[in-house]
Amino acid sequence: MATVIYMVRHGESIKTSGNERSRGLSALGEKDARRVTERLRKEGIHTLYSSPYIRAVDTIAGLAEELGQEVRIVEDLKERCWSDDDRTLPDHELYPYLEQMFAEPDFVLSGGGESNNDCKTRAVQALKKILHQHKDEKIVIGTHGMVMTLMMNHFAGEYGLDFLLQTSKPDIYRMEFTGEKLVQVERLLLIE
Repeated sequence: MATVIYMVRHGESIKTSGNERSRGLSALGEKDARRVTERLRKEGIHTLYSSPYIRAVDTIAGLAEELGQEVRIVEDLKERCWSDDDRTLPDHELYPYLEQMFAEPDFVLSGGGESNNDCKTRAVQALKKILHQHKDEKIVIGTHGMVMTLMMNHFAGEYGLDFLLQTSKPDIYRMEFTGEKLVQVERLLLIE
C-alpha cells in the first residue's frame, strides 16, 4: 500500500495590507474551494491538515465538513514568512526576488523572515510526521505555492521555481509515497 498526500494550493485571495495569517479567500476563491470539494469528495480521504492561514483552511473546509471531519492545523505547514512581522508582501515586491530565493536557498529578504532552506526544513519535518502518523492513508493538506514547492522539491529536485510559476490557485497535486520515498506525482484537474 501507499500513503497519498493531496497538496491543495489555496484558491484566489486578495492581497491587501496586513497580516498573511488572516488573509481570506476572494469571491472567486470561495467558488474555487467548492471546486476542490467536488474534485476530492470521492477520493477516500482519511484526514485533512492545513497551514494555519485562513485562505488555506477555507479552501478545504467545505471538504472537511462534507466528510464529517475537522481540519487539523499545523503551524509548520504555513507559507514561507517573507518578513519578521509576517505582513502581506505584494507580488510586485516579491516576484523580483524569486529567482534569487531559488538560486541562493539561504537568502532572506531585507525585512527578515525565512529563507527557502528555513521554510523547507520546518515544513518537511511536519510532512514527514504526517506520513508516519497516517501510513497507507489518504491525506489532504491545505497549502500555499512556495511552501508546497519547497516540500515537493525535498523529495524530487525538479520541483523548483519553474514549477512554482506554472501552478495555479487553486491547484491539487496527488503525491504517492512508500514510506518517505516519493514514487509518483499527478496534477489533478479541477471540475468546472
